Amino acid sequence: MKFIYSIVLSIVVAHWAWGQQPPAVSKTEFPDSALQQPLFGLDGEQTTAGAVLEANKGKTVLLYIWAMWCPDCLKGFPELQAFQKANPDVAVVYFSLDRQEQQWQDGIRKFKLEGEHYWFKTDWKNDFTNAIDLNWIPRYLIIAPDGQIAKYYAVKADDPALQEAVDALR
Repeated sequence: MKFIYSIVLSIVVAHWAWGQQPPAVSKTEFPDSALQQPLFGLDGEQTTAGAVLEANKGKTVLLYIWAMWCPDCLKGFPELQAFQKANPDVAVVYFSLDRQEQQWQDGIRKFKLEGEHYWFKTDWKNDFTNAIDLNWIPRYLIIAPDGQIAKYYAVKADDPALQEAVDALR
């Protein structure tokens, strides 16, 4: 029995560790397929990832990909809010992977998440998440004022590389 338990535990740990591996290539721009991915705002209006990013051109943006069903996302909100407080000049844009619109909206209110909010009706797999090699959430990206990706991969808001990327853009 201990042997079976050890094997199962090893598989779980290996899967968890693999899921958080940074992609082999850090991309600096989004392909057209990602930019055309539909999103929905809090008002229910459809837009695209490209339109959201275009509306934020000229700003440094923290793009945060999350879901209410993600325990790491919920645990990370205090660090995210600390990042926002330390960087009031950085726009925060949330892309949610929630399965239900109401879950997404309830989470925004419950955790008092400040910033722009959008929802993928498509859940985890879509052209945008495929383009950024999404393998774990939460996922943080820093977008430069020119729309280029300045920091491609972080899974914690207190990752020093996020702050370094923001500081380099100032």
